[in-house]
Amino acid sequence: MENKAFNNVTKPETSTSSDNAAEILKAAFPDVKSVIFSGIEGSFAAIAAHRLFPEGEFSHAHSFKEAYEKVSDGTCDAAVLPIENSYAGEVGQVSDLMFGGDLQVRFIYELNISQCLLGVPGGSIEEIRTVISHPQALEQSAEFISAHNWETQPYENTARAAREVARRGDPQFAAVGSAETAKLYDLTILARDINESSQNTTRFAVFVRPGEKEGRKDGATVTLPEKETAIEEPKDNASSENTILIFTIKHVAGSLAKAVTIIGMYDFNMRVIRSRPVKEKNWQYYFYTELEGRVDTEDGKNMLKLLRTACELIKVVGIYRPLK
Repeated sequence: MENKAFNNVTKPETSTSSDNAAEILKAAFPDVKSVIFSGIEGSFAAIAAHRLFPEGEFSHAHSFKEAYEKVSDGTCDAAVLPIENSYAGEVGQVSDLMFGGDLQVRFIYELNISQCLLGVPGGSIEEIRTVISHPQALEQSAEFISAHNWETQPYENTARAAREVARRGDPQFAAVGSAETAKLYDLTILARDINESSQNTTRFAVFVRPGEKEGRKDGATVTLPEKETAIEEPKDNASSENTILIFTIKHVAGSLAKAVTIIGMYDFNMRVIRSRPVKEKNWQYYFYTELEGRVDTEDGKNMLKLLRTACELIKVVGIYRPLK
């Protein structure tokens, strides 16, 4: 893993909303200095990391797992990793890290994705024959690419594809990537907003170690109540924060329906629920869900207690604040 502060790199432009997000994180984590992401400078992960921690010392990893583990072992203070794209869906590798790892999610930042066609200086659209980029970026821009009858080549990520186009210096090659990437590798933006969906957004989670000090009450680590604790009637569960909850169900008919009913009974609305296979256990699955509200409340603790009647494993990955 390369580990250095990229002081000589042009930082991504920030908007009012991202400036606000950076201020919120600085207040929440005043001691966070070293931040890691998967990919290289110019990738969307790098853009998100710079916007959230503009004064951070950045490292980049070759995989989501490496970035996650560098925070878990104390090498870095925080990791910024993608968890979902509105066009391509969940990032399964990161979901699996949440299931098997020990880090907490405290914030989730939504980054609007605008794909651009990047070529060498002096080149033109008419000269292009091949477009390279990450498979998802190529898929998102498939209609535009198909209209020009260009060949495509998948690449590890958008930033590395742009770097490869710059290295080749051949006007017959172009990359799909961000405007920030064009600046970083001295490429020309030949076309903007070529992705089919104007609502293309990626959600990036901020992962920290359990117990990482914040400038507010720590609410991410939740202890399940003892079994003998009495269960009280649900109360109003209004909150501006959400909870990531992962669970596996008992192998009994109706267990999933029972779990979902219990969550709803305590007025926790599920923003999303999806299943993933448990690694090394054939035909067993865990469920990832995001609940509106905090589960460190009285209702939340009672809900978790009752949920154990339907579940074998219950894991609160984090109570997070959504940022844009």
